[in-house]
Amino acid sequence: MHAIIGITGNVGGATARALLNAGQKVRGIVRDKSKASRWEAAGAELVLADVQDAASLEKGLAGVDGVFIMVPPYFAPKPGYPETKAIVRAIRQAVAAAKPSKAVYLSSVGAHLNSGLGLITQSHILETEMGSLDVSNAFIRAAWFLDNFQWDVTAAREQGRMDSFLNPLDRAIPMVSTEDIGRLAAETLQQDWRGNRVLELEGPQRYSPLDAADAFSHLLKRDVKAASVPRDQWAALFEQQGAPKDCIAPRIEMLDGFNSGLIDFEQRQADRFKGKITLNDSLRRLIEGR
Repeated sequence: MHAIIGITGNVGGATARALLNAGQKVRGIVRDKSKASRWEAAGAELVLADVQDAASLEKGLAGVDGVFIMVPPYFAPKPGYPETKAIVRAIRQAVAAAKPSKAVYLSSVGAHLNSGLGLITQSHILETEMGSLDVSNAFIRAAWFLDNFQWDVTAAREQGRMDSFLNPLDRAIPMVSTEDIGRLAAETLQQDWRGNRVLELEGPQRYSPLDAADAFSHLLKRDVKAASVPRDQWAALFEQQGAPKDCIAPRIEMLDGFNSGLIDFEQRQADRFKGKITLNDSLRRLIEGR
């Protein structure tokens, strides 16, 4: 039995789907069963628990062999990342008590760094806290999500435009589909190992914003141009999107980290993996609403 924390999300769902397709038993840890009913219909067991409540989470993890763990992302965290620290503390307590033989975590490219990460600091916190547990841990440091281009579909289709915070526009960075992350997580949960592992995962090749604009042009059969969003406009735009003024800095720092080249894979002490899903494949699914 493998427990999935985050089964209703893209990565958790992809992990559950891959496990079920492999004939494995899956237990979804959820706060609301009604939002995960399709997984029950697909053959998964659902257990109510809250990632901020160590006691309920411990019960949810009771008797499982492995667990897939992802911390809900905070895109406008309070200073010091108190939300992530509280959740990781509860997860650590629950895993230490439930004692699954293995745990696979969604982490991020760059999580090995101590500074300059912005939002990815949340993955650094996760690795630091969980890595000292007496459990066989595997941290999947995933590249920039190809699925993030979902926010560009409407503008590309209707205006022939794709605004990008990644700059310069022709600079390719590691990207990966959430489907490939889930596939690797499921495969890893079915393996046996001891100690801590780091798995660095990117797609078949690296992509730039210009590559994405070209792919949109091909798939939508119209000319789509990529345009850089000036950095001096970022803070105002994030505030317009609803982020509190004092919670914007981590997002800007993360984007600066990618644009400067600071945020990249460690390589030296990690296993390297490449996914199967290309940029074209991923954008086609987003355009079709799949």
